[in-house]
Amino acid sequence: MKRTLVTLCLLASFTALADTQTYLKAAIEQRFYFQDALYPQQHNSDISVFVEPELYYSWNQGTGSINIKPFVRYDSRDSERTHWDLRELVWMQIGDEWEMRAGISKVFWGQTESQHLVDVINQTDFVEAIDGEDKLGQPMVQFSLIKDWGTLSAFALPYFRERTFAGADGRFRSPIAIDTDNPLYESDDEEKNLDWALRYFQYFGDVEIGLSYFDGTNREPDFIPQPGEDGMSLRPYYGQMQQTGLDMLAIAGGTLYKLEAIYRQTTDEDFYALTAGFEHTSVGVLNSPYDIGWLMEYQYDERGEQATSLGQNDVMLGSRIVFNDIDGTEVLIAYVQDLDETSSRSGFIEASSRISNNWKWRVDGWFFSSDTQDEPTYLLRRDDYIQFSLEYYF
Repeated sequence: MKRTLVTLCLLASFTALADTQTYLKAAIEQRFYFQDALYPQQHNSDISVFVEPELYYSWNQGTGSINIKPFVRYDSRDSERTHWDLRELVWMQIGDEWEMRAGISKVFWGQTESQHLVDVINQTDFVEAIDGEDKLGQPMVQFSLIKDWGTLSAFALPYFRERTFAGADGRFRSPIAIDTDNPLYESDDEEKNLDWALRYFQYFGDVEIGLSYFDGTNREPDFIPQPGEDGMSLRPYYGQMQQTGLDMLAIAGGTLYKLEAIYRQTTDEDFYALTAGFEHTSVGVLNSPYDIGWLMEYQYDERGEQATSLGQNDVMLGSRIVFNDIDGTEVLIAYVQDLDETSSRSGFIEASSRISNNWKWRVDGWFFSSDTQDEPTYLLRRDDYIQFSLEYYF
């Protein structure tokens, strides 16, 4: 009887210290393309929906927790964009000066607006959006030591996730089909190659500095042409790489100075790349409630026209307008111009606002222009689009 009472008391104490929270994000998205498609299988509009529930369970006053976040999308046109992913299934334990995570998780590194060179832990979910912001869940073990001199994190990444690509019916694709079912790897262990990474992060007054090192499978594939019964296809080739990265944010009054720089080594080449710029915010413009930020960033890649990123010698100019209203309305507009002797340029717009506590509208758009076949944007020259989203949160 005493043992039963003790057990019940322990269970009651554990339950009192535990906490369960559930969240839900869902949306319906309508996308319109301004120009006729390059290929006959493609369409000038599509509609899609996604659902992203989340379950967070913690115990011991939050020192231990489990987070589960699946993601499911249905697309009316592109079967490759209809997919699901486990964004997070991670256990976390927090100590006095340390933190440990194990499972499937997402990690973000970076500071700049136009692109994130140092962000190499998670694979890009490329069918989600052209900007590369959406990431697949990455199996990992992460241990972080949190001290006065900074935070030092170590990552073990035992399994590689392949990049997703649009199908024949989708936009933002190459003229030759990508054979995602038969990828190639430089490592003999293929997708089971053990990648690893280190990152140091610290605040120095108004300056944030992150130093990182990654050794493992390159998240950006090369493509190898291969003939087949259905014609030519491209097989993704994932080589090995070592990357040293620096990201920095400095605050000076109403101005943020941002930097991301990398040095990457592969079997075929070594190169430098960086993105650097600033964002200056004017608060209460003309005695209004609006804050207006002015952004400028320069993108450089030593590989030039051989670069896999959109920015090799480009400048981005943009503006962020914050309405400071109860609905949290914000608008970001940006224009990117290639500084080489080409006519390549692009631009994007992001706008959002709450309708109520549970509903939100969002507008996203991308615009591309290029007359030079060597430019990455040449493949996207007919893919200008505007997307309207209605999002639900719970």
